[in-house]
Amino acid sequence: MSRLSTNMGQFVKFGLVGGSGTLVNLAVAVLCKKLAWWTAQISEQDPVLNLFGTAFHIRWYHVFVTIAFVVANIWNYQLNRMWTFRSVNKVSWLRGFLPFLLTGIGALMVSLITMTLLMNPESPVGLPSDIFDNSTGLRTKFYWANAVSIVVAMPLNFVINKLWAFRTSPATPASPTSPATPDTQPGVPE
Repeated sequence: MSRLSTNMGQFVKFGLVGGSGTLVNLAVAVLCKKLAWWTAQISEQDPVLNLFGTAFHIRWYHVFVTIAFVVANIWNYQLNRMWTFRSVNKVSWLRGFLPFLLTGIGALMVSLITMTLLMNPESPVGLPSDIFDNSTGLRTKFYWANAVSIVVAMPLNFVINKLWAFRTSPATPASPTSPATPDTQPGVPE
């Protein structure tokens, strides 16, 4: 039962950190969208790069979401390291961040696929343009697609981080050459 409560506690903390990271992600995505429009009249729907001569493109919203992911990923890693998984034996910041980043990239791929499906007007799960008509902030399709894509990727992100990036190091048995502890040394009072 203790292991279940520890895992649930970690999941709740991970969710709270993820919630703060979601706010960071959303804020950075909004900032990217606004800056692109104010500085270069670039819309999130504008294509950036054509994919191999097909009808498919990498669009600016993919770029904005990727930038927001990087900022939020660093934010989340630091908070999870300091709070959620603080009892786990830590390695150097960079060595611990790399598995977290790779896990995050997997979640980013899920987010980008989800976002593409939600943003595409021809997708069966696309957000309806009559409701999300970009007339106000709360009716902006890009903002809602970003929020939904984060929620969809969160469970995968938690499980992989728990099992890989923040896994507990296995206990190492004492080696015969390691110094004796006071309670095992003969003649040493406890």
